[in-house]
Amino acid sequence: MAIDFPKQNIMNKLILGDNLEILKTFDEESVDLIYLDPPFFSNRNYEVIWGDAGEIRSFQDRWSGGIDHYIAWLKERVEIMHRVLKKTGSFFLHCDWHANAEIKVYILNKIFGDVNMRGEIIWNRSFSHNDAKKKLAVLSDTIWYYSKSNKFIYNPVYSFANKEQYEGRFKYVDENGRYYQSVSMGAPIGGGMSAILPETGKPRGWYIYKGYNPPENGWRYSIETMEEIDRKGEIIYPDNPEGRLRRKKYLDEAKGFLLGNVWTDIVNIQGSSKERIGYPTQKPEALMERIICMASNEGDVVLDPFMGGGTTIAVAERLNRQWIGIDQSVQAVKVTELRLDKQRDLFSVPFSVQLHKYDYDTLRNKDSFKFEQWIIQQFGGVCNAKQRHDFGLDGKMPDGTPIQAKRQDSIGRNVIDNLKSSAERADKRLFHKNIKEKKPVGYVIAFSFGKGAIAEVARLKLEDNIIIELVTVEKIVPIAMKPKVTVEMNVLPATKEPRTKEPGTKEPGTSVPGLKAKGNRKIEFTAHGESEAGVEFYSWDFDYDAEKGFKASVIIDKEGRQSHTFKAGVHTIAVKVVDNEGLESIETVRLKVNGVVEKV
Repeated sequence: MAIDFPKQNIMNKLILGDNLEILKTFDEESVDLIYLDPPFFSNRNYEVIWGDAGEIRSFQDRWSGGIDHYIAWLKERVEIMHRVLKKTGSFFLHCDWHANAEIKVYILNKIFGDVNMRGEIIWNRSFSHNDAKKKLAVLSDTIWYYSKSNKFIYNPVYSFANKEQYEGRFKYVDENGRYYQSVSMGAPIGGGMSAILPETGKPRGWYIYKGYNPPENGWRYSIETMEEIDRKGEIIYPDNPEGRLRRKKYLDEAKGFLLGNVWTDIVNIQGSSKERIGYPTQKPEALMERIICMASNEGDVVLDPFMGGGTTIAVAERLNRQWIGIDQSVQAVKVTELRLDKQRDLFSVPFSVQLHKYDYDTLRNKDSFKFEQWIIQQFGGVCNAKQRHDFGLDGKMPDGTPIQAKRQDSIGRNVIDNLKSSAERADKRLFHKNIKEKKPVGYVIAFSFGKGAIAEVARLKLEDNIIIELVTVEKIVPIAMKPKVTVEMNVLPATKEPRTKEPGTKEPGTSVPGLKAKGNRKIEFTAHGESEAGVEFYSWDFDYDAEKGFKASVIIDKEGRQSHTFKAGVHTIAVKVVDNEGLESIETVRLKVNGVVEKV
């Protein structure tokens, strides 16, 4: 079934679907920064990562035409990304050696123009492996960096790579024990304070400071800045009056080396990394943090159209950017949602998740006002945010025709009567114009309609030529029933574990059978999910707090089986099941542990 995506508003949003179709709904020049890590042109099996139905459908024909087909597929998407990128925006495309040359020549130079190439970032992602004995090992990826115009955001990047070498530059110590280096105060050649003023024929920074003549290119600083540096005690005055002034640069204020295009200081995700979520091509958060900080400011909009494991989105959220993530895979969207939930707090900005289908129970029990806002937007209308002096109407279509939205089933005749009266009072001219042109005078959105409402709508049309259109929620967004999940638990058999010898004892003791410490128990949990769409994965929270929400201890579990050791006390365990439509359910188990395990 083709999905008719509504016009997008820029906000924090995760969207399930094909980025080519979704990006068509975005306004032109609405995004500040785009980072994409598309499937590499390496081999046809490696690119299917999650393995869910949406991803497989998206990729099944990718390789039928070789490199030309791949370039055509990617170029079509980059063209529409260029359309939504602001004139001051930046674009980063992550690729490897298999197609980096073709991507630059046939896609990026043609769409952005070679004059807007800002750099080829070489990321040293790994160390040599044993295969380096047989061939030249490929240890790096390429990240192509382009801007849309010659005006773009750029914040200089610093690094403490080769820290010992860097700190070795700070070989002097002041009276307060602070390490510093002595640096020139002369202006560099080419601009700024070294620029020649036509009226004097001298550099802009050409002035005598406290009896000291300027360097050949003038001072690096204006007189005001020079005086501020002097007040802070950072100028080194030579004993020789003919000598040069120099400045103290302190180690404890240093940012590191100014970084170029070769990045060797960010390590790829390792098996033992705390960031690791089980996504094979997951990029480190430090890499995304550098790119986002370099090419955007707080409040800017960051887009990742191949969201994958959600690293770009998680980092953008943490850095106070707005963001949009798109992926064809249900698992990519839901895993990213779980990562966001885990790092969020009371001050986090709300975000939305746009799926192909929506859970009836969740929509039916949603906050009434939030439901009205959301469903009217999905219908293509605009809601009445004030909720006052609106004649009881919830929103209107672009032409002004009113909308009434009800988070209810079996809507009765009274709603039809109220809408008719409110529509006429709100805009009498539009009301009669719609009657004359045989258009609806209003819309009522609800989950279902009773016989009374249906009969009254038919009567109004037949007797008075008044059309009121009844619209079920399911006509606007596809609805499905969420999956079900049950949990079984099994207390694992007791085992003996040696204790460390304690002072004053003759021999090491043994622990209480089955316990690492008094009262602890190891328990195995098995989740059983049911869904007509098919179960995609499970996620576990072993310290669940309903008020704080689900914070995944284990994000991806394809089997639905986990073991965990609990200390003595009362614990709540939650398991979340996600199906192929992205719908989910949570089941909780409350346990009391103290040598034995009891359900509470």
